[in-house]
Amino acid sequence: MNWLLTQLFGRLPIGWLQLSHNKGRLFAAVSGVAFANLLVFMQLGIMGALNGSTVAPYAIIDTDIILSSQEGNTLTDSEHIARVWMLQALGVAGVADVSPLYIGNLPFTLDDGTSVSLLVFGVNTTQPGFVSPAIAPLLSKLTLENTTLLDEGTRGMPTSVIDGLKAGAPFAFEASGQTLTAVGTMNVGGGFLADGMMMVSDQTFLQFFGSRSSAAPDHIMVRVADGVSPETVAARLSDVLPALTVRVQTNEAAQAADLSFMSSERPTGIIFGFGVFMGILVGLVIVYQVLSTDVADHLREYATFKAMGYGQPFFLGIIFEEAIVLAVFGFIPGLIASMGLYAGLVAVTGLPVTMDASRAILVFLGTLTACTISGAIATRRLANADPADLF
Repeated sequence: MNWLLTQLFGRLPIGWLQLSHNKGRLFAAVSGVAFANLLVFMQLGIMGALNGSTVAPYAIIDTDIILSSQEGNTLTDSEHIARVWMLQALGVAGVADVSPLYIGNLPFTLDDGTSVSLLVFGVNTTQPGFVSPAIAPLLSKLTLENTTLLDEGTRGMPTSVIDGLKAGAPFAFEASGQTLTAVGTMNVGGGFLADGMMMVSDQTFLQFFGSRSSAAPDHIMVRVADGVSPETVAARLSDVLPALTVRVQTNEAAQAADLSFMSSERPTGIIFGFGVFMGILVGLVIVYQVLSTDVADHLREYATFKAMGYGQPFFLGIIFEEAIVLAVFGFIPGLIASMGLYAGLVAVTGLPVTMDASRAILVFLGTLTACTISGAIATRRLANADPADLF
C-alpha cells in the first residue's frame, strides 16, 4: 500500500501512514464510512424500487398518448374520465386509434391462506395494438369470460402455479365471490401498491368491479398515425379537449410526471430522499471527527512542517489523502454489503431493488466529496495555528 500511494501521490504517503498507525481508529473510521454508504445505498435502492414499480405498469401497455382525468395523480392512482372524449379524440388529425383502459385493485386469498392484492388492467381484447408486443399474442385468450393473464412476479403466489401456467395448465382462484381462471402469464413484478398485476378483458373487469361503468374508464389510450409526432397530436388534443377536465400527456411525459409525483409529493418518496440526506450527513460527521482528531494529535508535527516553510496546500494534501483513503476503504465494504441486502430484499419482497453502475458511481463520488469536505473543514484549526505557540 505504501508503494502504491507513493506512486500515486509522488511523495511519501504521510496521510496513510498516520491513519494506519492507529489500527483501531482506522477500522472505526472505515466502518463508519461503510455504514454511511450502506445507509445511502439502501435508501437509494428502495427509492429506485419505488420509481421502478411506479413506471412498471407502462410496460404492459403500448400507447403514444394517454388521456386522463385532471384529478388523478398517476397511472394507477387515477380518477375516471368520460368515454365521450375518446370519440372526440378520434376526430383529431393524426389520431389513428383510441382504446379505453380500466384499472382496479383486486384482493383475494389463496387456498393456503395467503392474501394477495393485484392491480387489474382491463383492456379491449379486439385491439391488441394497445398492449405490449409480449402480451399481444396472448390477448385472444382473454375473450373467454373470467379469464386473466397473471403476473409471474406476484408476491405470495406459489412458484408451482406460475410454472404450471407456463406449461399450459390453467389456474383457477376466487375473488369477490367469483371465479377467475389464469390462462397465461406476463412478467411485470410487484410494487408498493400491490403484490402483482393481471390483465383481463374490459368485460371481465366490469363484471368484477360492479360499481364501475364502461362509460368511465381510468384512461384513454391514443395511437398516432405513422410518421406523425406524438407531441404534435398531443398539442392538437389539448386544444380540442377541455383542459380543466382532461389531462393530455405523451407516454414519456406521463411516466416522468408519475415519477415526479411519487418522489416529491408522496410521503414515501420524501422519506427515502430524507434518508439519503441523513446518510450523507452521518458520513460527513464521522469523517470530520476522525480527521479532526488526527489533526489535533499531530498538531505539533504539522507545526514543525509549517515552521520549515510548508504552506497550507501541503497540509490540505495530507488531509485529502486521508479522506480519499477513508472514502475508498469505506465504499468497498458498503457496496458489497448493500448488494447482499439488495438480493435479500428482492427475495423477500419481490421489489425491483437492483444495483446499477450509475448508482455505485454516484455514491462513490458523493462519498469522495463528503470526505474531502470533511477534510477541508478539519484543517481550519491547522491553518490558524502559530508554530511558536505550540512549543
